[in-house]
Amino acid sequence: MMPANYIAERNVEDVQQEFIRKFVEAKPKIVSFVDTCLGWNKAGEFLRFFKGSFNLSIAARNCVTNERAVIRFPIPGKVYDLWRVKKVKHEVMVINYLHEHTSIPVPRVYHWGLTKESPQQLGPFIIMEYMEGENLGDILKKPTPNEADLAILDPDINETKLNGIFEQLASFILQLSRLEFPRIGAISKDAVSGEWTVAEPPLTYDMNEVVSFAGFPAEHFTTMPVFDRSSDYFAARAQCLQINLETHRTVAYDTKDITWGRYVARHCFAKLIPTYGMIDDAGPHRLFCDDMRPSNMLINPKTMEITALLDFEFTNVMPAQFAYDLPWWLILREPGIELSEGEAAKQEFLNLFEPRKEQFIHAMERVEARSARPAWEPLLSARMRDSWDSGRFWFNLMSRNSVDVDQIYWQILHREGLGDAMLDTVTLEGKEEFLKRKEAQFKAYLAEKQSDTRFNE
Repeated sequence: MMPANYIAERNVEDVQQEFIRKFVEAKPKIVSFVDTCLGWNKAGEFLRFFKGSFNLSIAARNCVTNERAVIRFPIPGKVYDLWRVKKVKHEVMVINYLHEHTSIPVPRVYHWGLTKESPQQLGPFIIMEYMEGENLGDILKKPTPNEADLAILDPDINETKLNGIFEQLASFILQLSRLEFPRIGAISKDAVSGEWTVAEPPLTYDMNEVVSFAGFPAEHFTTMPVFDRSSDYFAARAQCLQINLETHRTVAYDTKDITWGRYVARHCFAKLIPTYGMIDDAGPHRLFCDDMRPSNMLINPKTMEITALLDFEFTNVMPAQFAYDLPWWLILREPGIELSEGEAAKQEFLNLFEPRKEQFIHAMERVEARSARPAWEPLLSARMRDSWDSGRFWFNLMSRNSVDVDQIYWQILHREGLGDAMLDTVTLEGKEEFLKRKEAQFKAYLAEKQSDTRFNE
């Protein structure tokens, strides 16, 4: 894992806390705003607050009809400020598209708008359908006495119940994998023709994280194009991974060997593109949700029917091979975090993941057997198995998560004889200069942190 930048994290926390204060104080005005937008004729009342990773929400109820709705605002700091409107717009487009083209249970969007239209100028917002159900992640995880414990799939879970859940999710993933576009980027609907197009570059989870928490220059992304080929997208990602290393101020917190290892891993990622990054290179490309996990899903605990998939803010058309991967969350643990804990943790993760991988592939096979498909279309279950067996699953994960690059490369994709040997002479000659540059950067960071009174409280 990349060392944390505590100054950036504290900056985000300060901005977030100020927004939460304003949001709570504005509760009556927010409920009144929802009432007006939905024509409830002053029958609206506050129901509850919701706080997610990137959004603050209020659920409101019409006390006459019992209709309920949720209004949601992206949290400043947690979402890079200049991207808050883009995030909202992109999610609205994806939700509307999924309603038109799939049977995936997503909330209906009633209204959305910009900061100037919002109550108290709180920011861009979405008013959407209130979805019933309990958090699927809570249903699947192993019970623990401490709520702060990292979630892991309950080893004693009823296998019939889990198979049913996996089949439902396999159906959703299969539908997503069939949504084709000629280019890589964010989708939108043409107001005149009604056609769905890819006209903007993607906005991804990783882009937001590196800009918000790692000092990545946001202006770099203003020139990012819409991509026609997967290999071009991966080449751009390789450049971003290197920029992230150069601009991340705390990299030299670790030893020189580890710091140099980070450099090597990023250069080797670029070298691995011809091996792992050329599946369906020219398209068609596929719609892919970067944050589709059980904690963002609701389920009816009595019928075990999944009632809602939520949070599509970082969903884009991406290289098709992303849609051919197994879900990374099959045991509810993030693979990159497990790899960072060392060889024993890696092996434990694989021992737990492998059986669930087989279980999910079999669930996909059962769904495919019931689903009509063109004779020429390869089975998604077979593509998932090939992605895992070939190592492409890990390359794809590495490309989407800047913080996981090092552990994925060195623990999974590195092979004997590679590493420094994959670097050209000019790059190798720049090693000492790179290490000096990172050390000076880290010393400047430490000096700034020591002079920041927030850390002396």
